[in-house]
Amino acid sequence: MHGAPGRARRPASSLPPSRVPTDKEPVPTDPTPSPWRLSVAPMMDWTDRHCRHFHRLITRHARLYTEMVTTGALIHGDVPRHLDFNPSEHPVALQLGGSEPADLAHCARLAETWGYDEVNLNCGCPSERVQRGAFGACLMAEPELVADCVKAMRDAVSLPVTVKHRVGIDQVDSYGFVRDFVGTVALHGGCEVFIVHARNAWLKGLSPKENREIPPLQYAWAHQLKRDFPQLTIVINGGINRPDEIAEQLAHVDGVMVGRHAYHEPWAMADWDERFFGAAARTADCDAVEDAMVAYLQRISAAGVPWGHASRHMLGLRNGQPGSRRWRQVWSDSRTKASMPEVAQREARAAMQATASRQNPAPVQLTGAAS
Repeated sequence: MHGAPGRARRPASSLPPSRVPTDKEPVPTDPTPSPWRLSVAPMMDWTDRHCRHFHRLITRHARLYTEMVTTGALIHGDVPRHLDFNPSEHPVALQLGGSEPADLAHCARLAETWGYDEVNLNCGCPSERVQRGAFGACLMAEPELVADCVKAMRDAVSLPVTVKHRVGIDQVDSYGFVRDFVGTVALHGGCEVFIVHARNAWLKGLSPKENREIPPLQYAWAHQLKRDFPQLTIVINGGINRPDEIAEQLAHVDGVMVGRHAYHEPWAMADWDERFFGAAARTADCDAVEDAMVAYLQRISAAGVPWGHASRHMLGLRNGQPGSRRWRQVWSDSRTKASMPEVAQREARAAMQATASRQNPAPVQLTGAAS
């Protein structure tokens, strides 16, 4: 299969906690870094196949995840619509939402057939809609059921089966809760990779957005999990954005998962391969990435897919550049979407350059003046 099997364990990092590299300094890596060393989180309505193709133009090595797909959507719905992806996306994982072991096993087999590198079980989403389906974060209250789900999937496929979860639910403020959850799912389910969103999930009283912001971060609990279960791969998620923050976490755990920051500031991923995977420095700039994305938009448009479904994911590409707001406005304009992608690109770049010129006029060159 495409993905690296989740059997071999490697130490988290040789970097001592007291020595964190600067923003541009490479982080020491093992000769073969963990497949989970750095990844982009599954995000509903965002990390579809168009978004993942765009992200892959920026980082070649970070692991990418689908939006959560429910077992019901795959069993009763349009499988190709949910599972089709571009080969360029590898390594890519399918995140499943469900709580019936037999259904999850069936969907894991579909993931393997379609060529995914990993199956991930969502035990962290706190939304009421997900709770009504009896999966997501509420599953943390039933670790034995989660273990049964993981075991059923592991028995069905050769892919790594991983779990993404919180450190607790509601106001349970106890490291022992998440420790026992991980221990049970590892021992009885055979799970070897845990992606830990280091906040509690409040099942009542908070929106999904508030659940990403209000419950306090508990990084120390994720670090303790790695110490208590050194044989497991522990990946940390939640509020970790800057390269120095990623490097600091890699001194304690095996991997870091970045969420909304990677989506809103995609060019932040441009140095990941060199810095965290020891790869050669990238040569493509923002212009080259935009060019490649426009070529992709042309291909999907020719196949009958409205290209605006994909272009929305690259709106953060030029954040911080002079004229970037005007560039985004042109790409977002519904009238622009009636034209071909290459026309939209010309208009967006021209508008950006015109705005940048007004914001930063060239200095006047004085000639013949006495010195």
